[in-house]
Parts: sequence; structure tokens; C-alpha cells
Amino acid sequence: MKKPRKSIFAVCMICSIAACSHFPSSVDNVQLTAAATTAVATTSNPESKNEEKTFVADAATVLAKKEIPILCYHQLRDWRPTDSKTAKDYIVPVANFSQQMKLLADSGYHTILPDQLMAYLTRGEALPSKPVMLTFDDTDDSQYRVGLAEMRKYGFKGVFFIMTVSIGRPGYMTKDQIKELAQDGHIIGSHTWDHHNVKQYAGSDWQIQLDKPLKQLENITGTQIKYFAYPFGLWNTAAIPEIKKRNMIAAFQLYAKRDSTDPLYTIRRMIVPGAWDGVRMESWMKKNFK
Repeated sequence: MKKPRKSIFAVCMICSIAACSHFPSSVDNVQLTAAATTAVATTSNPESKNEEKTFVADAATVLAKKEIPILCYHQLRDWRPTDSKTAKDYIVPVANFSQQMKLLADSGYHTILPDQLMAYLTRGEALPSKPVMLTFDDTDDSQYRVGLAEMRKYGFKGVFFIMTVSIGRPGYMTKDQIKELAQDGHIIGSHTWDHHNVKQYAGSDWQIQLDKPLKQLENITGTQIKYFAYPFGLWNTAAIPEIKKRNMIAAFQLYAKRDSTDPLYTIRRMIVPGAWDGVRMESWMKKNFK
């Protein structure tokens, strides 16, 4: 079944509005527990597929760590007259994105990737000074055209969560572009097949939304896909064991509290609204990731 770009984006926007209708100014307090959380994944080196890298830490240890700012982007393009006020929260004009990246570089921030975050959270490994993670959802081709060019100016790396139904369609990234991102040192993660809310999955939905995309992305990149982003940032506890079964070692949401038992599968991110300049973005980063 082929869905036009407009329909996919409209569905995503409607549900995103419901899920993320405001941008909280502070981090919720999280009750620490002693429950254990463990994630296992094979290495992404094709010549070392039998090797395993294990991240092990109890939930209290993970939750006690200072949260690292993780930014979430969708479209990087100038606003159009038809864009609604709400849509503009998910569409960052090119000049604003350029200013945000320049501010991060000029202010001494260093981009990190999920493996570094996992090592920090579970083993206490050091991160570079002023770490930040850049993530991109939904496969929009502006992330390749605009995002990649801007990040290359500063040696930044990012994480691209791919909605596989859109690959190769007008306005979305192609297989070759996704492969190039992976070869350039960026991380490719799964964002399901067609962006359905995981809270509504039943029966074969897990195979359609998780198994098929993983196989497709691994064929494109030649690497294991270890990271997942929940559509609309919405998660539930039923999704976590299903994600673990697929050997993904962490999952990213948006603003909700992290799970007290499996915090590695509810890592928080922050959407960057289109109206923000670099200074305002940094201010909200500090508020949301104290």
C-alpha cells in the first residue's frame, strides 16, 4: 500500500501534536529503584559479528547519572505560507538550524553518539566536555541536504531514526543517502515501518513495525541496528521487551519520565521548535537536562 508524502506527514503531525503539545521547562523528578537493566548487542563490525558488547547497570545507577542534552529534529526547511503555527514547531528554518549548529560549536559542545552515551550511563566512562546528541526523525530528505552539510562544517555526528515506508519517496531520503550517512560515521536507528504508535500494537504489528524495518536498514547500512525511537515519543512497558527481543540496546522517547526499571529504553529527548535561535535553544537545553 503506497501512501503519499502528504498523508504520512499529516498523520505524524496530528499525533505529534497530541503527544507533544507543550515543551516542559523542567525535568520531572524520578524515583530511583534498585531494579537491574541489561542490554546486549553484537558489534557493528562485519568482521566481528560473533563478538558481543554488553552494557550492564542497575536502573538506579543509570537514573542517577546526569542527563545529557539530546535534541530532536524533523524537517529543516524554510516556512511556507501553508504551514500552521503548530507545524512550525517541527519545521526548523535553514538559517535557524545553521545558527544553532554554530552556537554549539562556538560554545564548545561536542556531539556524541549512542554507544558513547551507553558507556557513560552503564559503565561510567567519560564523555567529552559539554556533550550533546543530535537526532533526526522520520527520514525527511532535508536532514541529508541541510543537516549533513551543516554538521560537516563542525565535525558533528548525529543519529538518524528512519521510518522505512518513506525511503525513496519524493521528499524523503534514498537508500544511497542513508548508506552514505552510515559510512560517514553517523548512526542509523529504527523508527518503525510507518510511524504507528507502539501503544496500539497487537499481533503481527511487532513483526511489521520492528522486524521488517530492522532487516531493511541492516541490508542498507551493512551494520546492526541497535537503537530505536518511539513514534511521537510515546512508549509503554509492553514495548520494551519487544524491542529487547530484537537486540536493540536502547530506545529514545521525548518528554515523559524515564521508566524506573528500564531507563535505557526510555531515554529522553527534546524537540527543537522552528522559532528558536541558538541562544534560546541552549537555554532550554539547560532547563530540560539539569
